[in-house]
Amino acid sequence: MSFEPKILGVLCKWCSYAGADLAGTSRKKYAPNVRVVRVNCTGRVEPTFVLKAFEKGADGVLIAGCHPGDCHYLEGNYKALRRFQLLKKMLAQMGIDDGRVRLEWISASEGERFAVVVNEMTERVRKLGPFAKNGGSNG
Repeated sequence: MSFEPKILGVLCKWCSYAGADLAGTSRKKYAPNVRVVRVNCTGRVEPTFVLKAFEKGADGVLIAGCHPGDCHYLEGNYKALRRFQLLKKMLAQMGIDDGRVRLEWISASEGERFAVVVNEMTERVRKLGPFAKNGGSNG
């Protein structure tokens, strides 16, 4: 039996969530491994949220928001980018492969892009194997 990763998708309700919805209504084929949580803005996503997702059993976390310059809260996506860079440093210090997290800008009209990103993320995490709390992978 092959490993099927559990990926948490934290999506901005204004753009990326609508892009995910478009992918679904357009019947785009993508891996069913992402479980979506909708947030008002990716600027709200703190590094501790991602660490909590790993603690609760996620193998990977995808954060997706509005393109820079298109944030409904003006600069939330820039804040998300700064937090993501901090998160990657934290993960490195904890011995967790940063391939388990991804930040993407996906607009409401990019359903195809959402599907591609999900498939790429699923493949990357599948290759890394299951997340283990003692350092990031069981392998």
